[in-house]
Amino acid sequence: MAQRQDKNRGVLLGLAVGDAMGHTVDRRSLEEICSDYGPNGLLGYDLVNGYADITSYTQLAAFTANGLLLGLTRGQSKGWISKLMRYITLAIREWSRSQTFSLPEKNYCWLSGVPEMKRKFCMDNRMLDALSKENLGSVDAPQYRSNHPGSLTTVIPIALLRQDLELTPSDVDRLGAETVALTHGEPEAYVSAAALTHLLQLLLQEPNAPIAELVQQTIDAVGLHFSQGGKLWELLQLALTLAVSPNVSPMEAMQTLSCRTAAEVLAGAVYTVATCNRDFDTAMITAVNHSGRSSAVGAIAGAMLGAILGDEALPEFYLESLEAAAPLTELADDMSAGFSEMVGKSLFDMDWDRKYLSAGK
Repeated sequence: MAQRQDKNRGVLLGLAVGDAMGHTVDRRSLEEICSDYGPNGLLGYDLVNGYADITSYTQLAAFTANGLLLGLTRGQSKGWISKLMRYITLAIREWSRSQTFSLPEKNYCWLSGVPEMKRKFCMDNRMLDALSKENLGSVDAPQYRSNHPGSLTTVIPIALLRQDLELTPSDVDRLGAETVALTHGEPEAYVSAAALTHLLQLLLQEPNAPIAELVQQTIDAVGLHFSQGGKLWELLQLALTLAVSPNVSPMEAMQTLSCRTAAEVLAGAVYTVATCNRDFDTAMITAVNHSGRSSAVGAIAGAMLGAILGDEALPEFYLESLEAAAPLTELADDMSAGFSEMVGKSLFDMDWDRKYLSAGK
């Protein structure tokens, strides 16, 4: 249990650190970044009022985790993807209302009461528009054609809760794809989601395995169920090739990968992990210094490093100014111990009951 707690904290906090650091330079050109921060780019947080702000990438992952814990607590696991999707949808719709001026509705997620989890930092406004519609998309019936990485981080808690969801690995991958397909119907987006879900599962199980081997296992496994992954597989192979190219600098490699679409962001995160020598600080610097979506790459790379290293490997100077650290730690601990301890018992834990059983009633 202690090891699971360490990894869950590492993933959620690593995600938030990468998101917060990348937010400062997101979608700015590399030339602008180097002009403002020096030839090596951004080397740490650029704090606002002493705090590092998270964006929708962290918020969405957290709300998805909240929704899954609601579903699991209410006995909706049992291997039924459709029931789990109901709670995921409920949670991310609730998050989306916090980003707009919607009329108040009943809240089911305790995170709705945490200010930093509902501040208006949405990185994909088209996703908000999609979530305002009555009908959302699916892998088989996509509604909103977008390859933006805006919802890619929603799959992260799915991988973390794989032991509790009572699904096969391929079904967990499918759940990741379906979650992203709610709002991002381009195959590039939902196949990237399936691949990230699978890769995170492998990283949690085999943290010392070479990243190149795990990426190839991911391509082989996900490719069996999704035939539309050709472009993603090419980008992942390119990322691994760049990682062992001695004459290519990290900035040059990230510019080559572009890091704008969901597939490019995942490839950028893979390159970051493959070249950082298991050093979190090195990974963050690589992840955010490019002309693409720095928050997204930072978030995904941070989550992947958290899965490999655990939370103790995250430098304290990143966490001490991360305003969202406390609620994310609480959520990670709930994912680690709370549900597994509560299953089969009477659910008389007052705090657990407040957050995951009686919410919205």
